[in-house]
Amino acid sequence: MNGLLAAPIIIPFVVAAVALLGRRRLHFQSASAILGAAVHLAVGGMLLYRVHHHGIAVLNVGGWPAPFGIALVADHLSALMVLITGVVYGSVAVYSRAEITADCLQRGYYPLLHILVGGISGAFLTGDLFNLYVWFEVMLMASFALLVLGRTRAQLDGGVKYVVINLISTLLFLAGLGLVYAMTGTLNMAHLHLKLQTVSDPGQVAAVSVLFLTAFGIKAGLFPLFFWLPASYHTPPVAVSAIFSGLLTKVGVYALIRTFTLLFPFGDSGVRDLVLGAAALTMIIGVLGAAAHSEIRRILSFHIISQVGYMVLGLGLLTPLALTGAVFYLLHHIVVKVNLFLISGLIRQWGGSFELARLGGLFRTRGLGALLFFIPAFSLAGIPPLSGFWAKLILIRASLDAGHFVLAGVAAVVGLLTVYSMSKIWNEAFWKPKAAADRQEAGGESRVSAWMLAPVGVLAALTVLIGLAPETLYQMARLASEELLDPSAYVYSVLGSVR
Repeated sequence: MNGLLAAPIIIPFVVAAVALLGRRRLHFQSASAILGAAVHLAVGGMLLYRVHHHGIAVLNVGGWPAPFGIALVADHLSALMVLITGVVYGSVAVYSRAEITADCLQRGYYPLLHILVGGISGAFLTGDLFNLYVWFEVMLMASFALLVLGRTRAQLDGGVKYVVINLISTLLFLAGLGLVYAMTGTLNMAHLHLKLQTVSDPGQVAAVSVLFLTAFGIKAGLFPLFFWLPASYHTPPVAVSAIFSGLLTKVGVYALIRTFTLLFPFGDSGVRDLVLGAAALTMIIGVLGAAAHSEIRRILSFHIISQVGYMVLGLGLLTPLALTGAVFYLLHHIVVKVNLFLISGLIRQWGGSFELARLGGLFRTRGLGALLFFIPAFSLAGIPPLSGFWAKLILIRASLDAGHFVLAGVAAVVGLLTVYSMSKIWNEAFWKPKAAADRQEAGGESRVSAWMLAPVGVLAALTVLIGLAPETLYQMARLASEELLDPSAYVYSVLGSVR
């Protein structure tokens, strides 16, 4: 059964090869993508079932035991992230059938999409830092190619900013890897958990941890390292923006959670204060950036930044409730943010623009679309009984329990400002009448394919389901936080010993 750990990585790469072989057959590429995503989702569900009922799963690739060989490891957090990756993969694959143009398909859209998902799955399942670096590079190459696939000036401009800042992150990550290896002689994460405790100079360990915080903070879009994100995420096709928004920054958040629970416990180094300060500023600056813009995908891009602050807040507090809230928020946000970007494509199709000033009147003609927007938008803002309400409530409660009243206030105020941003889109796109000149220029409202509507409806239903019955996801998040706060089971599963 441990072979399940390799399947979420292998499946997308196999489908990428199949798509390349059928590159001239566009419908074949689409069908194989949907089938591959469905299999990936099923394997993710089986992996979570395996971990939940039988404990942490480990696969030593090639039979080489850890820490000498490559280890794939799945605990509750890894398995949950692989499962939600399958949900996003399937949603984007279905949506792409109607949205992606023939030119982009001929330039390799589907193979690049599969390679990106394979890299993301590898990052969630790897058990050592060097292979985490390898998967980061796979994701960077695939995501950059997807970002500039249309070859427009805006895409190339955003792509340059994206790749340059991510290469800086790579250099910082490599520097951290070199220093960690010099201190301990290993890069296996379970082994590092033991070895780093024996390093005689805690200041040296703290300095290296700041390198990792910076490298992963860039990937996550953490303040003040986020400026590349709103400059690039609004430029590619909607399906690409959706998978970027849902998964790429969350790989950075996942890496932060993994390293600062397993490798670099905060202790008395002052790194915790740095993380909490960055989380608060990320929330504030992100939501203010969203409030200042009037293009839908730019607003949503700034909200990616803002919501990352909530997740990192849970990590910085590092109490059982806070870490449970961080995991819950991470999963909820992936579903909601992917759906919002997909809905932005529907709004563009119906109204002819992403600019709010040129939209209007969609509520009267697109009532279902208004409902499909309302659900994820106000879940993002934390309106009960949607999933975002529980996510924010857990983290605000954890902040109050830990005595961080200012942080709790920041989280609450940012939630209110998120309501403002979402209400602005609602009022401008759906409620206000559309100007006659804009109606004429748009040429009337276009029909939207069922391929685009179906994933939006499924993700909206999932958001409502989590909101009405949050207990299952909460319990899974709680189990994940327990494993993170007490890594002994992880270390024993990988090494066979906790010493």
